[in-house]
Amino acid sequence: MSIHIIYKIAAVGILISILSQVLKHSGRDEQAFLVSLAGLILVLLWIVPYIYELFQTVERMFSL
Repeated sequence: MSIHIIYKIAAVGILISILSQVLKHSGRDEQAFLVSLAGLILVLLWIVPYIYELFQTVERMFSL
């Protein structure tokens, strides 16, 4: 696993939190929720291959 994925997740988290706060203060709570949800889905899509790799490694370790 590369350290770049952690930097990408941190950058998306900071950006999403800023956008969400700006939208909430302007009275667009629904759009702020959708922005937060989109950020969560984006990060989950990045992490899913690593989770799959983890499960494959655990399966191989216990099948020996």
